[in-house]
Amino acid sequence: MTDVNKDQEQHGRLRDGVDQAREAAVHALDTAKHRASDAAHATAETLESNPLGVLVGGLALGAVVAAILPRSQREKDLLAGVGRKINAAAVAALAAAKEAGRAELDELGLTPNAAKGQAKSLFQGVLKAAGTAGTAAAQAGKEQVKSAS
Repeated sequence: MTDVNKDQEQHGRLRDGVDQAREAAVHALDTAKHRASDAAHATAETLESNPLGVLVGGLALGAVVAAILPRSQREKDLLAGVGRKINAAAVAALAAAKEAGRAELDELGLTPNAAKGQAKSLFQGVLKAAGTAGTAAAQAGKEQVKSAS
């Protein structure tokens, strides 16, 4: 074999290798695009179906990151007042929400005593229905025995 044939053969193998690498890269890029698109759609569906869960998850993740990363003295100096204000606002918001919820439940007549009364009434209704069903079953059984004899 001559040097020219060897060079052509090596050049052909090199070209084949480059072509295969290009095809593999294109395939990998297409796969990555599809996976990214699927992940974007899944994220959008999750946001639409459970936005509160995403919010809570984001807050939890933020809290974990904040707990892991050490605070600098400058952060402490700058954010100390903000933290106190946020804490006070959160406590006030919680108290207002609790009071508004209580007022709404009272307006609907859902006090603890009313809830107990409703539960007792429901339980008595279930017992009455069970007794009626038992009586009807016994009566139907008696009638079946009489008609069979």
